[in-house]
Amino acid sequence: MATDVFEPAVLGPVRLRNRTVKAATFEGRTPGGLVTDDLIDYHLAPSRGGVGLTTVAYLAVAPEGRTYRDVIVVDERSAPGLARLTDAVHSTGARIAGQLGHAGPVADGRSNGVHALAASRMPSPLSLQMIRSPSAADIARITADYVRSARLMVETGFDVLEIHMAHGYLLSSFLAPKQNRRTDRWGGSLENRARFARDVARAVREEVGDAVAVTAKIGMTEGSPAGFSMPESVEFARMLEADGHLDALELSAGSSLLNPMYLFRGDVPLKEFAAHMPLPVRLGLRTPVGKRFFKEYPFEEGFLRDKALTFRAAVDMPLIALGGINDRATMDRAMAEGFEFVAMGRALLREPDLVNRMQAGETTRGACIHCNQCMPTIYTGTRCTVVDP
Repeated sequence: MATDVFEPAVLGPVRLRNRTVKAATFEGRTPGGLVTDDLIDYHLAPSRGGVGLTTVAYLAVAPEGRTYRDVIVVDERSAPGLARLTDAVHSTGARIAGQLGHAGPVADGRSNGVHALAASRMPSPLSLQMIRSPSAADIARITADYVRSARLMVETGFDVLEIHMAHGYLLSSFLAPKQNRRTDRWGGSLENRARFARDVARAVREEVGDAVAVTAKIGMTEGSPAGFSMPESVEFARMLEADGHLDALELSAGSSLLNPMYLFRGDVPLKEFAAHMPLPVRLGLRTPVGKRFFKEYPFEEGFLRDKALTFRAAVDMPLIALGGINDRATMDRAMAEGFEFVAMGRALLREPDLVNRMQAGETTRGACIHCNQCMPTIYTGTRCTVVDP
């Protein structure tokens, strides 16, 4: 008999009231890099709405690891606000995860006031600067930054730490063979390219022990010949499982720099995106090259399922299914196919109380229309822009 998605579950040392996860979706509610009442309310909505776990997006381990200057860096300055946030979510009965990461080449170096980093030197389409390649000393420092940040996140009350290893961020830039041109111990073979991510997972686990759950978001494929893709990503998942430092993997796809729409599917709000970009980028998006960057993929319910099933067959560790999950039937199918958790993003932006309503039998399907007009709002506070009649 298949597991009920609404029954309690255990993720590592953490007990969740059900198997639903509010996926990390950049909130755009942290001016000055600090927790605000607006950010707390953003996470209280799906927490009160029934999810087992809500995920705070893009908590940077270092200043150059921010996507832009207003992103939270996990440090003593942000810690009091983070504690206030976790306390608020816990009051609803939900648990809270923090997405711990380093943006790498996805960082805007001009906004941050420090050059971005990537596995190998490359031009930045965001800052129009050259992105530099980290030295061995940089890699050691950043690994220590993950450890320091993980410790603070435990102290401020997070239940789950999600290490970001996907979407073209720093750790995943090391994984992709066409982006990683290094000739040292972090380049060449998959074992070498995966070393940084695996070392971070090990160091974080050794620091936090069983005080919290530790998971990782990985990219099954970046949807580009230049990105990380299957079957290497399957082998990477096997490595992470063999290492034994993680409690679950969240299976994502796409790349913020190579193919952002591969993760989202549905309409492409190109005009709205361009309105928030620096002038050179805005002009570039109006060209055929810009339109090819924002490729359009028709939306399909559970569109990452087929790829995720390959991972389900390859590893035994708990997996979190992601990608266009809006329907109770999709959630039930994921449980029947052996996935331990399901994560939702846009569906909960439209209806933060969707889980409660599904559990009560009031609805079986979310109302999200996959217009993706929510995506450009990340610059002004991520939200659904659809007005119900």
